Amino acid sequence: MIAPGYPPEMPYFVRGFAQNGGRVYGVGDQPEHEIPPMARQNLSAYLRVPNLVDEGAVVDAIKRWTAPITVERVICLWEPGVLLAARTREALGVKGMSVEQANWFRDKDVMKEQVGRAGIRVPKHMSARTFAEVRAAAEKVGYPLIIKPIAGAGSMDTFRVDSPEELDAAVLKVSSYDQVNIEEFIDGEEFTFDTVCSNGKVHFWNIGYYRPRPLVARSTEWISPQTLCLRDLDDPRLKGGVEMGFAVLEALEFDTGFTHMEWYLKPDGETVFGEIAARPAGANTVDLMNYVCDTDLFVGYPEAELKGTFSQPTQRLYNSVNIFKRAQGQGRIRHIEGLDRIMRDFGQWILHVDLLPVGAQRRNWIQTLLSDGYVTLRHPDLQTAMDMADRVGTDLQLYAG
Repeated sequence: MIAPGYPPEMPYFVRGFAQNGGRVYGVGDQPEHEIPPMARQNLSAYLRVPNLVDEGAVVDAIKRWTAPITVERVICLWEPGVLLAARTREALGVKGMSVEQANWFRDKDVMKEQVGRAGIRVPKHMSARTFAEVRAAAEKVGYPLIIKPIAGAGSMDTFRVDSPEELDAAVLKVSSYDQVNIEEFIDGEEFTFDTVCSNGKVHFWNIGYYRPRPLVARSTEWISPQTLCLRDLDDPRLKGGVEMGFAVLEALEFDTGFTHMEWYLKPDGETVFGEIAARPAGANTVDLMNYVCDTDLFVGYPEAELKGTFSQPTQRLYNSVNIFKRAQGQGRIRHIEGLDRIMRDFGQWILHVDLLPVGAQRRNWIQTLLSDGYVTLRHPDLQTAMDMADRVGTDLQLYAG
């Protein structure tokens, strides 16, 4: 397993693989003593490499290290390591996603080409490496458009551009990347389609909903973004997205693993593909999926990966929501207001509160969706869940100074 200690949910997957009978060998660039205890305790061995970005050197080190044993799976649930995992599989002769297939999930332009060939509606798109290519792509795609890294994760460094004048400023913001994707801006609500699969069978699937869409949440500091996992997957409004989700998996020949797809629902009812990753959603969304069904995907996914079965509960009982909070002001947290009132009014539905304590330094809200903390709640009724989430957004405030 590549990167067993990061992101923060990885140790739970390490434990899940061990609980399902796997002997887990970890590979990462963290010193072993810095790996969270849960991961360390469930690893059979650990190889530290100088730099996970140097894929050739890492693959060579893994080949030497694993020579005495038989490797049956190579797992990476961290977005930047998906291609490294594929190169390692090919070097070791292990079954699973190939380099070509992994590139379908990492290169957003290649991804949309592959999905579009299957007749699925994708945004108009082009890739670009130079400013001249960006300008040419913008002219062909048209405004408004989106510019983002070709192999980025989520909505990080993703910008809407409404005119040629705005294009210059946007290019400067992504100038650290070798290649960017220029694509049509889709005006609509943004949903997810998340799955756990093995041997081509979808064992578990989920629909998530962003309030507001990430592009807005990432650009407006005062907003308390929400990620919501829906109880009712039979809602007629979701039908097109569900059908698209299964069609995308087929188009990308996905066989075994975790996937996280994002899609748009336009006001006229049209569904449009956004992008897909061969890993679970971040920002504690796996927890939300667990809370919907009172299930444990940290155990269920490893079971599907190793055994081809899935024995966790799948009955959907609740709508679950994460509400991410951003402090007002800069510096250290000096005051938290409204939490007592929220707990008094609907504390029975609140599952988790994780806010920065008074005295802690504010986080960079642009760099992390978790921001300065979050609250998790759930409720069987969707409107009630959203109303409570909105109360957390407005009534709970952190102040820094």
